[in-house]
Amino acid sequence: MEITKEEVENKLYDVMDPELHMSIVDLGLVYKVQVKDKKVHIRMTLTTLGCPLFDTIQEEIETKLAQLKLKPDDIKIELTFDPPWSMDRMSENAKAMLGI
Repeated sequence: MEITKEEVENKLYDVMDPELHMSIVDLGLVYKVQVKDKKVHIRMTLTTLGCPLFDTIQEEIETKLAQLKLKPDDIKIELTFDPPWSMDRMSENAKAMLGI
């Protein structure tokens, strides 16, 4: 069974930022999702350069994508800070939840 980009993106909506308790997608942390040959490449950032919670977020991504029968070896997470994250990347829903 082929996994689609949309299926991966839908699962990423279930991955919560441990501090803000909001989806990493709604926060605008996910820059790009690619699916090719049953492998997933996620390009993402964090809210701050020194954020110590990446391992926690990575584990949750792997857990959620396991529901699509993906193994950790099938998932590549590329962490980037170019461009740096800003609140402008947040969804309207996330901004409303934070009162912005």
